[in-house]
Amino acid sequence: MLRDQPSTVLPEPAGFALPQIWLFTDRRNDRDLDRLILRLPRGSGIIFRHYHLDEQSRRQRFESVRKTARRRGHMVFLAGSPALARRWRADGVHGRFSRRALNRGLLHSAPVHNAQEIHQANRAGAAIYFLSPVFATRSHPGQRPLNPAQVRRLAALCNGVVIFLGGMNQRRYRARKNSSSHGWAAIDALS
Repeated sequence: MLRDQPSTVLPEPAGFALPQIWLFTDRRNDRDLDRLILRLPRGSGIIFRHYHLDEQSRRQRFESVRKTARRRGHMVFLAGSPALARRWRADGVHGRFSRRALNRGLLHSAPVHNAQEIHQANRAGAAIYFLSPVFATRSHPGQRPLNPAQVRRLAALCNGVVIFLGGMNQRRYRARKNSSSHGWAAIDALS
């Protein structure tokens, strides 16, 4: 059973707590998504992807997810453009962007897999770094996971909060957690 957990507080100007547990959405968990969101520990995070939907259906699904998430105090980030995330009133935007694209104070999370992507995210001012794959994952079959030394080295390069992703679950997070990590994210383990 996952429990509500305290979160890291971002420094000013943001000044609010960041979740330790994040759910990534996609076609695989769409059918049960509302139930999954309500089962997450209070104050968790959600990265809304749903790339398989057309824009109108995606917007409607996002609105539904955001409404359900608010009942549990969850944050919802949109994987998409910063302009779309602002228009849809997301709590943040997930992806690889330049600082110029994010110039209106939108909280930014970035997927990172290597030092080059981390340096790009640092330059863009990302607040949250989803470091992956920490373990083998169904999302990227055949991709070799990072070993523990690589995870520590890459996490130390991040200028923000590090969230482990890729084959993660609560047990694996506890086993791999280090001073640079804040939490973990998953699709399957939270579904």
